[in-house]
Amino acid sequence: MRKKIVAGNWKMNLLPNEANQLFHEISENTNSNCQVYAFVPGIYLAELASKNQKNVFVGAQNAYYEDFGAFTGEISMKQIKANRAKAVLVGHSERRSVFLESNELLKLKVDAALKEGLDVFFCCGETLDERESNQQEEVILKQLQDSLFHLSEEEMKNVVIAYEPVWAIGTGKTASKEQANEVHQFIRKELTSKYGENCANSVSILYGGSCNPSNAKDLFSQSDIDGGLIGGASLKSKDFLEIQNSF
Repeated sequence: MRKKIVAGNWKMNLLPNEANQLFHEISENTNSNCQVYAFVPGIYLAELASKNQKNVFVGAQNAYYEDFGAFTGEISMKQIKANRAKAVLVGHSERRSVFLESNELLKLKVDAALKEGLDVFFCCGETLDERESNQQEEVILKQLQDSLFHLSEEEMKNVVIAYEPVWAIGTGKTASKEQANEVHQFIRKELTSKYGENCANSVSILYGGSCNPSNAKDLFSQSDIDGGLIGGASLKSKDFLEIQNSF
């Protein structure tokens, strides 16, 4: 049974009092119709994760694959686990495009996260040029094959996939519900081919491209969309809660 999930990615936003207030408003008003995650800036991870693990799971936006060492500015999977994080984002389009993270590096991060018992939210998706040249399936399949498909069926149980059409992140553009569901169906088909139907039908696939209160209900009503990875709308508790209530 696929889990319904709404995850907020706060990115590099909010000062301490704002982060605490937002987390309080979300955790106090979240209902039980889906699982809820908040991927928060690393400096808030320990404090927020210690506040509430019942209603809202706290996750890290990024981590390095080595346990310890001379990697100035990085934090490890071990460290975020020790700070009570439940999950980590791997492969967000901004990590790929701004920080030039390769599929090979992301594979190492996936392995390191799973070794620590963290849930992996693995992001994949195509750019506008790739979409316009109808390469989205080829691009996404390579991302999955290079970074994820070495995992065992058992390990895949701890992975959530987020489809992010890069051209729809922070642009106000959104893939139509049909476009989004078509890609989700493609990803599930590839999961079925690699791992079989039982595994494919247990992996939650989220939509992550400018999902907001006005389009969430239509997106979540699609056959293979199991929730959303929410960016800008996760910074306003009213909007984020409204998205949760779209199920």
